[in-house]
Amino acid sequence: MCGFVFSSEEQLDKEGFKRSYDNIFHRGPDNQSLSVEKGGIWGFHRLSIMDVSDNGNQPFMKNKKELMCNGEVKKKEKLGELVKDIYKFHSESDCEVLIPLYEKYGLEIMLKMLDAEFAMVLYDGETGQVMAARDPIGIRPLFYGFTKTGSISFSSEAKGLIEFCDGVQPFPPGHYYRDGEFHVYNDIADPKMIIDEDEEVIVKNIREKLEAGIIKRLHSDAPLGFLLSGGLDSSLVCAVAQKHLDKPIKTFAVGMETDPIDLKYAKEVADYLGTEHTEVIMTKDDILSSLEKVIWHLETWDITTVRASMGMYLICKHIHEKTELKVLLTGEVSDEIFGYKYTDFAPSAEEFQKESQKRIRELYMYDVLRADRTIAANSLEARVPFGDLDFVDYCMSINPAKKMNIYGQGKYLLRKAFEGLDYLPDSILYREKAAFSDAVGHSMVDYLKEYAEEKYTDADLEAAKTKYTYGTPFTKESLLYRDIFEKFYPGKAEWIKDFWMPNKTWDGCNVNDPSARVLSNYGDSGK
Repeated sequence: MCGFVFSSEEQLDKEGFKRSYDNIFHRGPDNQSLSVEKGGIWGFHRLSIMDVSDNGNQPFMKNKKELMCNGEVKKKEKLGELVKDIYKFHSESDCEVLIPLYEKYGLEIMLKMLDAEFAMVLYDGETGQVMAARDPIGIRPLFYGFTKTGSISFSSEAKGLIEFCDGVQPFPPGHYYRDGEFHVYNDIADPKMIIDEDEEVIVKNIREKLEAGIIKRLHSDAPLGFLLSGGLDSSLVCAVAQKHLDKPIKTFAVGMETDPIDLKYAKEVADYLGTEHTEVIMTKDDILSSLEKVIWHLETWDITTVRASMGMYLICKHIHEKTELKVLLTGEVSDEIFGYKYTDFAPSAEEFQKESQKRIRELYMYDVLRADRTIAANSLEARVPFGDLDFVDYCMSINPAKKMNIYGQGKYLLRKAFEGLDYLPDSILYREKAAFSDAVGHSMVDYLKEYAEEKYTDADLEAAKTKYTYGTPFTKESLLYRDIFEKFYPGKAEWIKDFWMPNKTWDGCNVNDPSARVLSNYGDSGK
């Protein structure tokens, strides 16, 4: 994980650029590089994960080409074999392979070759082209904007651009930029075919592909840890990792001092797997005192994202302050593929698939954004095995009729894939999903709502309809988040498409709170 800021305007005010660059220092405290080179101004913050020596510092330069990349490129050795005839490697950094790949195959082919989560900017001094690209899911963040002279600039976070750029927007996942235009190179949500194999074949493929995706992400020159909620997704990541590592993994769970659901289940998983387990307890004061800082890091006003980020930010803060870990594996992306509680209400397989596609394409604004920003805020790297491209591509191709909850159990295929194989006890494997904001303790959201209720009147909420015509707050809690967002990022609300909410066009989903707690099928999930 790292952070970068680049502007193609070489004559830009250096002090303004430096202030923006300093805004993302948290993404890479191990090494800083700020220079004016051919093609623009290059600013890089490094978190040393692969090849922790100085050889891995960026930008990388070769043959009048310059590159910065925040990412993890899998199968570097295999890719290196393809370019060994034109390039001698000087580091063990996985990103060093990108320039020679570009030289040999060109930008689009290179991008389609990558098994990676990344955000990159590349300057070709031979052609004068400035290029950029982002992975198909948007695991790694990237924003773009334009200087007053119209020169394009890029940064890992929006706060790295806002002091000297107009029109700052998120860079679309699965796209590249070249010659003033954005091009799609991989729409991962759009399956190339529909797989309708027997259930036993499907679940075997799910298991093998997920296991492969987890194993890929265990390679690191810096120490690894695991976020463990005790829910299905994070528990599977931990279970597979523990089977493939030769010593107990380090797991971490977070919960309120009152009514935490996750802590109980996380301990059950940790005890079963034999992990080195840590519980982090948060209080009302922790939540309220961290709120503004969390929203500054998130760059969003979305209710769900803010709620779900509170615990994640605080547990990562603990990890950063109390351990030597630099890399965390998490369980994001599974819900978007296999369904949330509200997708039980999908009226047809076609509608289920459309909803899944929508969520995959928007992940970079919600769950993936939350994971990246709360982890990066504490100078840690997030790795997301459920976002493995081969795994996502396969699972999005499964006949959606088989992913719907026709079994009386959400995420049935994923659960079935690991049934009877000693990965997890059935009590965890078949545990009902709890809303994140419930799982860390019902009181967390209650405290936030109470705080908003004390701060705002009904008249304030009514006035918000005129004050904020885009993404209009509809509760006092959402007004609280929006006001904080505007304090830091005035007039930038369009970075986020909408509130993350269940699909209100479906029967049973026309609700005014994003928590699964308000759905009729929530049942025992929050117990």
